[in-house]
Amino acid sequence: MFRQAPRLLARATSMMRTRSFSTDLPAAQTVDSSFVEAWKKVIPNIDPPKTPLSFMQPRPPTPSTIPGKLTVNFVLPYQSELSTKEVDMVIIPATTGQMGVLPGHVATIAELKPGILSVHEGNDVTKYFLSSGFAFIHANSFADIVAVEAVPIDHIDPALVQKGLAEFTQKLSTATTDLEKAEAQIGVDVHSALNSALTG
Repeated sequence: MFRQAPRLLARATSMMRTRSFSTDLPAAQTVDSSFVEAWKKVIPNIDPPKTPLSFMQPRPPTPSTIPGKLTVNFVLPYQSELSTKEVDMVIIPATTGQMGVLPGHVATIAELKPGILSVHEGNDVTKYFLSSGFAFIHANSFADIVAVEAVPIDHIDPALVQKGLAEFTQKLSTATTDLEKAEAQIGVDVHSALNSALTG
């Protein structure tokens, strides 16, 4: 078996197509040529529709040296909080723990949990409370943070957080169905994270 390993590994390597990481957007606009060819065979007299590749914005190529700033895009479903903002660092609440992102960070995709997003720009720190979402860290020192809901930390009323935590804790103790328990547990988790964000 071990004698065959190099041959099998070489065969598997040659069969794999070279494909960039999903976090590496193309440096130039690309066209899905295989789709266009297949379309023209079936419907030659109508122009093919645009594919997702044609809507992707090109990113600058990965620099050979680490830039001094991290470029951040922070978006919610209904608005853009930060758009191509150059900052020193962001700290995101990943499900694996707090994750600091500096310029030159390795390409990463991280799921976000309820917690604090800190945006550091010089001596200024802006903090947002996030409910959930994803962070896409690109190899070229770009970070795209997509949250389901977010609010600046100074817009949160501590009294309402305490009240909500008490209500959801009560609902959790009296829940009878799995759905009621799940909804109450989500409420407890979010309000607990809000409470620790305000007191921490």
